[in-house]
Amino acid sequence: MKARTLKKDKVNIITMGCSKNLVDSEVLLSQLRGNGIDAHHESAERDNNIVIINTCGFIDNAKQESINTILEYAEAKEKGLIDKVYVTGCLSQRYKDDLEAEIPQVDAFFGTRDLPAILKRFKADYKHELVGERLLSHSAHYAYMKISEGCDRPCSFCAIPLMRGGHISRPIEELVKEARHKAAQGTKELLLIAQDSTYYGLDLYKQRRLPDLLRSLSDVEGIDWIRLHYAYPTGFPMEIMDVMAERPNICKYLDIPLQHGSSEVLKIMRRGTTREKQEELIQRIRDKVPDIAIRTTLIAGHPGEYEREFEEMVDFVQRMRFERLGVFTYSHEEDTHAYGMEDHVPAEEKQARANHIMDIQEQISFELNQEKVGKTYKVLIDKKEGGHFVGRTEFDSVDVDNEVLIDAEKYYCRVGDFVSAKITDATEFDLFGDVVTP
Repeated sequence: MKARTLKKDKVNIITMGCSKNLVDSEVLLSQLRGNGIDAHHESAERDNNIVIINTCGFIDNAKQESINTILEYAEAKEKGLIDKVYVTGCLSQRYKDDLEAEIPQVDAFFGTRDLPAILKRFKADYKHELVGERLLSHSAHYAYMKISEGCDRPCSFCAIPLMRGGHISRPIEELVKEARHKAAQGTKELLLIAQDSTYYGLDLYKQRRLPDLLRSLSDVEGIDWIRLHYAYPTGFPMEIMDVMAERPNICKYLDIPLQHGSSEVLKIMRRGTTREKQEELIQRIRDKVPDIAIRTTLIAGHPGEYEREFEEMVDFVQRMRFERLGVFTYSHEEDTHAYGMEDHVPAEEKQARANHIMDIQEQISFELNQEKVGKTYKVLIDKKEGGHFVGRTEFDSVDVDNEVLIDAEKYYCRVGDFVSAKITDATEFDLFGDVVTP
């Protein structure tokens, strides 16, 4: 009689939602592999027997997508295609009890800060020596760097503190160590992310230390671009702009979610600012760094947004002429402050308002892009897609902003390299360029 051989576990990690979740998945991947476990991120091989789903619980659409993914793998387990399903992340943190009752096929649910508990399921230990040595799930030339976790802000619409907890900054020394490791692996661009990056340091150092962090990261050899995301406008430390102006490897780019253009709605949102203060802040930022690209996000249809308040937001967008802009429709999230208010704007009207804002932004973006035609920019090549090499300037972040398209039949570019590109044409959200000798 043949002895039965036990098949070795193979783990596939599925990530839903934002770049912050992606970083968590990459950390988990590194820890599993560091413990000798065969783990992969979103493997196309479909030969794994264990799945870990890192969920998003931010707004309705994201929650539903996460639930559908859990159900898909729960069904695969019932059919015997996989052995175990684990669920972690924001949705699991917020709705653990409900999910356990509704989807009993899942072997275990974990919260957003339960990495040691996940590892315990694999008889693995958290390896402190792997801090900063994260395995990337994409091309190595750029990497997201989470500088803090959680949020202390009281915004009416936001469930992130419920899912991620209070603000915890990572020490500067730890982040610099991670940056050095990434540079040694070939990373050229760091994208700094957090729930609230401008709060950085207040918990650890009793003062805002984002400017100091930027200087320290800027000194790391091999890092060509440092990009700042999710800067909260209230209490914005203007010293950031001085550092950006003086350090050539800090991108002239700022992601600063403003959320609305009506002082009344901003008050209801509990943002601690007004339209006038926001306009003044944007002007000060542009005065300090004249060629900066500012990305913001807005919410359409929040409680208290009537026709007058919406028109104020339209006027705000037209006046500010943001280089980059995205719009969410308001999602009525239970346990948030706004959940006690009437969700009075119908879903169709929310979407119509969001579309109207984006129509205005499309024209603004087209006009700003036309001004780039004939100019030459440093471009980081991200990928080859169809007949083009696709890259970005320092004014554009991964996945959400403009791209530079270079004809692959005319020029050869290597993914992860910088090239100089002269812009020959532009549409609303794309630039077309020829490679030139710098």
